[in-house]
Amino acid sequence: MEYTYEYFKEIADFLKTKVDYTPEIAIILGSCLGPFAEQIENPVVVDYKDIPNFLVSTVPSHAGKMIFGTVCGRKVVCMSGRFHTYEGYSYEQLVLPIRVFKLLGVKATILTNAAGAVNTSYRPGDVMIISDHIKFNGDSPLRGKNIPEFGSRFFDISRMYTPELRKLALECAEGSGLTVHEGVYFFFTGPQFETPAEIRAARILGGDAVGMSTVTEALTAAHCDMPLLGLSVMTNMAAGVLDRPLTSEEVDETAKVISIKFSEYVKRIIQQM
Repeated sequence: MEYTYEYFKEIADFLKTKVDYTPEIAIILGSCLGPFAEQIENPVVVDYKDIPNFLVSTVPSHAGKMIFGTVCGRKVVCMSGRFHTYEGYSYEQLVLPIRVFKLLGVKATILTNAAGAVNTSYRPGDVMIISDHIKFNGDSPLRGKNIPEFGSRFFDISRMYTPELRKLALECAEGSGLTVHEGVYFFFTGPQFETPAEIRAARILGGDAVGMSTVTEALTAAHCDMPLLGLSVMTNMAAGVLDRPLTSEEVDETAKVISIKFSEYVKRIIQQM
């Protein structure tokens, strides 16, 4: 499959037939953070499986729906469910959501995810504003033939996680009832959780949280010159921090507990953007 400009434009053109406005802000919801989607007013819902050329989410906690609507007076498009390389998708395929947002006319994107806390001062239920990331494994999503309509072949990523949006997110944390940090997200491919040795290495190298998503989307956003905010919910302490095995049930339970406060926090950010 050759992923041409026309391939992505076909997706965007189809979605443009569903609403008569241009969304300003896009949100991608991570594992068990789907309850935010219930806060969208006047929703127009499109199943991923009904979108031509689109991918399908296979993670049980991801709804697999594109939702257009209004949040705090702002027109938004929200992906309830994302795509990961561990699902079998290639890195080249994972550029798809951000490129479609760009073609829809979106001006900024918020990425959310569930992550494991590497920094031992963090606790489950805390939120980390992503200031940077570390990715040592896997290809770049921009591998292959460059599409100049989206961005240049070689591009800077030093401001990938937009400083102005990070500052805004820190300001919006006041009075939210959440403990909010700013830190570095360390990417692993999954689907297995990391080993205790890998987590120790991540901590030594400067990682504060670890996860299996977000980075491919962030790199694509940088290529598209798309302002970006990344938010990680600490759903567990990473492997080896506590003397007990990691389970997906722990991740799900923590995400459910924090989902209401987190949704209100994201709404406050959107209102101020």
